[in-house]
Parts: sequence; structure tokens; C-alpha cells
Amino acid sequence: MIILQIYADNPLRNFHYLIACPETRDALVIDPLDVKKCLDSAAGHDLKITKILNTHEHWDHIDGNAEMRVKTDAQVYAHYGAMEKIGNVDVGLRAGDFISIGTTVTLTVMDTPGHTMSHLCLLSKGDQPALFCGDTLFNAGAGNCHHGGDPDILYETFSGQLDSLPDHTRIYPGHDYIVNNLEFTLDREPGNSEATKMLDRLRGQDPHNAYITTMADERRINSFFRLTNPGIIQKLQQENFSLSNSPEPREVFKALRQLRNHW
Repeated sequence: MIILQIYADNPLRNFHYLIACPETRDALVIDPLDVKKCLDSAAGHDLKITKILNTHEHWDHIDGNAEMRVKTDAQVYAHYGAMEKIGNVDVGLRAGDFISIGTTVTLTVMDTPGHTMSHLCLLSKGDQPALFCGDTLFNAGAGNCHHGGDPDILYETFSGQLDSLPDHTRIYPGHDYIVNNLEFTLDREPGNSEATKMLDRLRGQDPHNAYITTMADERRINSFFRLTNPGIIQKLQQENFSLSNSPEPREVFKALRQLRNHW
């Protein structure tokens, strides 16, 4: 499987992805806002874009669809619940569906609500699993719930689906937010040496050649997977968040998400 991460050079710091079959050179493009960059990357690697996948309905993930369709004649795939909001979707997807690319690549659809209620992720399995997670999971962070989402549901996605992924799963999010997210981790957990080392290494990194985290990394440096950490809980309680004396992980997740909204 060929994976190309394409940085959009825009204020929102979008990532696009080309996932391709090395035998047929057919490719799926994920959330192609910057169509020219995606087409140039495909041409530079001798790939033919045959499918477009939108992880969710927000404009910065779908606004390139029309131009990409005209220039490639590719079909559009999206969550079945977002089809009307996106418009001109050819195939609506549900949890457990598969997307095939060429003859060698198969991706499993995960229904991952929370950032929006019709959000999906794609998972490649095998010896080197990879998660293409849109705005659900970021490197060292979690998606917001401002525009049609729900933090309770996002917690359930994290705890019920993402936290069960193998440690060696590579994480490919929809935006480059890793430096800010690591700074948030260290604000919550100043003694997290793994986050400190990663931040020192990545501050000022070129997002065109971004560091790819794994789930093992995320469990060490992402506060939204460290919900039972005593230091995180104690600091939230000291800051007068309305947590119970022995808060459940859901409480901690929602308090962190609320804090990150304005941090």
C-alpha cells in the first residue's frame, strides 16, 4: 500500500492523503481540499485517482470534490448520514463496509461520531495497520465538537473503538496540530517526559514531512487517552472543574475537551 500525506499550506493546516495500490497505481484521495496539490502528487507518483473519500461534511474536507470529480471522473464516498449535506455522493458508507483500491488494498470503514455525528475513519489492517481519522483523532489530541458534534459521543468513540487499536497502528489525521496539542498535554501533565521529548523534537518541524505517530505514542502523549492519570485528574480538580472525588474517565474526557476549546 502506498500512502502519501499532502500538506495543504493553508491556515487550517489541512492534510490530504493518497492511498494507492502499487500494482494498478489506482488511488483513493481523502478530503481533497487543495485539488492541485493532490493532482500534482498523484501525477508525480504515476497514480490515477479513482475514488474520493470525505471523512465528514465540514467545508474544509469537501470543497474540492466538484473540481476533483471533473478532473478525474472519480466517485465520491462518504458516511451515509452526511450524503445530503455533502451532496453528489455516489456511495454512502456504514461501519464494517470496505473500500477496495486496485487489486491489493482494502480499507475498513469505522463509524466514528463525535466531531460530527456522521464522521468516519478508514482502517487498513495487516502487519502495518494505519488509521485515517479525519478530525476525530489528532496527533496528541482530539477533535472539537463545535459544529454538530457531541463530547459524550466522542468519548464513546475514543473508549469503545480507538483505544482498542493495536499499539503499532499509524495515525494519519486531517490537520497538523501536533505542536499545539503537545503543549496542551504538558499544560495538563507537566511531568510527561515523553511529551516533552517529542515537543522538543517536533517544534518547528516541516509539516510537508510530518512525524507520524502510532497508537503507542498516543497512549503516552495524548491526554485524551490518559484519563486515569492522577496528575491530570488532580490538576483539573484544583482548577475547580466540577469533577467528582473519584471521577470516571468520561468526566475527565469531557473536562479536558471543554478546557481545550478555549486553551
